[in-house]
Amino acid sequence: MKIYTRQGDDGTTGLFGGQRISKADGRLECYGTIDELNAALGLAAAGSTAVQNPTGDADALVRRLQAVQNDLFVIGSLLATPRTSAGWQKLPQLGESAVGRLEQEIDAAEAELPALGNFILPGGAEMAARLHMARTICRRAERLLVSLVGQADVREEIPPEVLPYLNRLGDWLFVQARWINRKLGETDILWKR
Repeated sequence: MKIYTRQGDDGTTGLFGGQRISKADGRLECYGTIDELNAALGLAAAGSTAVQNPTGDADALVRRLQAVQNDLFVIGSLLATPRTSAGWQKLPQLGESAVGRLEQEIDAAEAELPALGNFILPGGAEMAARLHMARTICRRAERLLVSLVGQADVREEIPPEVLPYLNRLGDWLFVQARWINRKLGETDILWKR
């Protein structure tokens, strides 16, 4: 199978099910940003190999990141497939339990962190900085999804758990960045007014 088809040379792309849309369409912008977020998480996970990791904390975080990456593939496929498509019924679904898993992992990480009384600067260890970058991409994906859900012709196509998932994921990424900094002996960098 060739990687190029030349079908997108006219500025369109195909949704699953065959419908062609503009590459500037809000749906494509949204799931393209989800893909960008997924790549950023892969980059964050790749950074774990540079971490001195005698306790396995970075490895545990990589496993959590990979679970999120799988969730993001599900979200991307849901966004790229119209509900009227024959393939919709065969797609994996995200499910409300994915949001609950993120909340449990946020709570577990926060239990190990000092309370936060100030804004912090994104940074610290390289892996944490990469997670902060992923967080900003996640927030952009969330904003794009809110805009997409606001379109009457698309609203019914977006499963209701996707928006809460992205909202919680932004929080999760923030907390995981703080958590890995703490595990690696880095302190939060406080914002100086």
